[in-house]
Amino acid sequence: MKFRAEIDIMPLKALLDPQGKAVTSSLKNLNLSEIENVRIGKHISLEIEATDKATASLKVEEACKKLLANQLMESYEFELIEA
Repeated sequence: MKFRAEIDIMPLKALLDPQGKAVTSSLKNLNLSEIENVRIGKHISLEIEATDKATASLKVEEACKKLLANQLMESYEFELIEA
């Protein structure tokens, strides 16, 4: 079976997010001061071939832990969709 994983990776809430701070500041300069606490992350979409959803989930989890997310600085969550 083929699955699509939609992965969101974000900086940990306890850490400073310099990109988010810069965007927040720029929004204020554009008279959009109602928008606060912007945090910038990344979104990864990938396809995976697996026998079932549980196996696909384990593989995506492994990819996130080993390569896609720096667990010291980032958290991640993902959704699996049957393709």
